[in-house]
Amino acid sequence: MDHVFTDFYSVKTFYYHQSKSFNKLKFMENKVLGIHHITAIAGNAKRNYEFYTTVLGLRMVKKTVNFDDPGTYHFYFGDEIGSPGTILTFFPWEGITTGKTGPGMATEIGYAVPEGSFDFWKRRFEQYSVKVTGSGERFGEQYLSFEDPDGLKLALIVPKQADSRKPWETQDVKANVATKGFHSITLTLRNVKATAAVLTDIFDYTLQAQDGNRYRYTTNAIENASVVDLIEATADVNSVGGSGTIHHVAFRVKDEAILMHFRDKVVKKGFNITQKIDRNYFFSLYFREPGGVLFELATDNPGFSVDEPVNELGKNLKLPAQYEADRAAIEKVLPALV
Repeated sequence: MDHVFTDFYSVKTFYYHQSKSFNKLKFMENKVLGIHHITAIAGNAKRNYEFYTTVLGLRMVKKTVNFDDPGTYHFYFGDEIGSPGTILTFFPWEGITTGKTGPGMATEIGYAVPEGSFDFWKRRFEQYSVKVTGSGERFGEQYLSFEDPDGLKLALIVPKQADSRKPWETQDVKANVATKGFHSITLTLRNVKATAAVLTDIFDYTLQAQDGNRYRYTTNAIENASVVDLIEATADVNSVGGSGTIHHVAFRVKDEAILMHFRDKVVKKGFNITQKIDRNYFFSLYFREPGGVLFELATDNPGFSVDEPVNELGKNLKLPAQYEADRAAIEKVLPALV
């Protein structure tokens, strides 16, 4: 629509606000835009699928296979289109041993939920025999912590500022109580100093607050999925990967150019980092931060509708091109979900 201005002040005001919006977009482009996705490990595909789609009410946005192990599913759960900041992915390795969380791991996933939704979730968790592990307040925000069937630690959190993202809703989990996407990720470390330096010096996060041995880092580049909590745990406890543990945390960047910009920053800090990897739905880089947690940087593009329309997301098994010729054999070994 063409803008009609009646005086010089209107013209000046319009272009001032247009300039502010443009500068805000430019500011965001060169930043890490919070959490892109989080990948965890499960021990049973059907149980994992049913919990996240039925109990939590997330959408299965992609059903594919592990790039390195095509006999194993790779599930992606999120909102309607799999927006960055909502995507929880799983490698459901059938029969894998149960893991043990501890230092050197991401240890809790926080989901943002609307104010007043806890009563609904408490009833729902009781209905489905979900283990609730605690509740309270952190940094002025109410939380309700629980575990999935594999023991993965999660929390529902009511953010100080209402989350405006549109959630995926189901027949039982409506928008007024549904998860909006990630609020935070918690990393447990023997010493937070070196990991904090990665967040501040490379990702441009800042320390927002501290409560005992919990340090909260945030970025102002994005409104949601922007929180990383670091817990310093000096006890002599070893973590063990397995079902119920988080495999890696992916941070979001706009596109491939920004991805490679951050690759240069990581290399200059002396860390080993992979070359760019095409994951079909985003491009990635991986490096292990000094505390032991595997970090990924992932792009917004091309997104999950690149190989199927939005209304079909998650309904069909999508295979990487290199495995398409083996579809029949792969489908035969993958466990049934219904």
